[in-house]
Amino acid sequence: MAEFIYPNARLIAGVDEVGRGPLVGAVVTAAVILDPAKPIVGLADSKKLSEKRRLALYDEIKEKALAWSLGRAEPEEIDQINILHATMLAMQRAVAGLPVVPDFVLIDGNRCPALPMPSQAVVKGDSLVAEISAASILAKVTRDREMAELDLLFPQYGFAQHKGYPTALHMEKLTQYGATPHHRRSFAPVRNALIDADVLAARQPTTL
Repeated sequence: MAEFIYPNARLIAGVDEVGRGPLVGAVVTAAVILDPAKPIVGLADSKKLSEKRRLALYDEIKEKALAWSLGRAEPEEIDQINILHATMLAMQRAVAGLPVVPDFVLIDGNRCPALPMPSQAVVKGDSLVAEISAASILAKVTRDREMAELDLLFPQYGFAQHKGYPTALHMEKLTQYGATPHHRRSFAPVRNALIDADVLAARQPTTL
């Protein structure tokens, strides 16, 4: 990992999110305080790890971390307050859920949610800060598993494959089958698919 100058604090939590871009499901966040006495080798940005390595680290983080917590904001909340505010809310929930209160919080990205303790945004933090890397791994594995569960409920959409992101396959299925109750209705591709479905329904001849 490149050199990151840590703030002068004893209990530092790293926070990251997964799921800002997808059209379906919650935005999932995690907060992690690592234990210096139990180092974890190989922490990195979750997107740069193989799934096998991610899963192994996921278990190790939960086992060795001093504290960890997950937060989330559901599709309905995303639609009500927009994805940015929903992400901030989910981060606040992750930090609030920590069984140990951190002295300082490092957030991946370029902005921090309002928190009751000092915080700092770190651009590319998931590659620079071990605590944020750990949080990114917990959040990604959690959300990927939720997409696999959603895939079992709606096998025609291919959620296990594209994880809800607006891939060509997902767009095709959205056009073909319309939106599920788990889709984010404020996102343009979903909104357009719903409008198209309404137009199509309006064109159907009504039978008495």
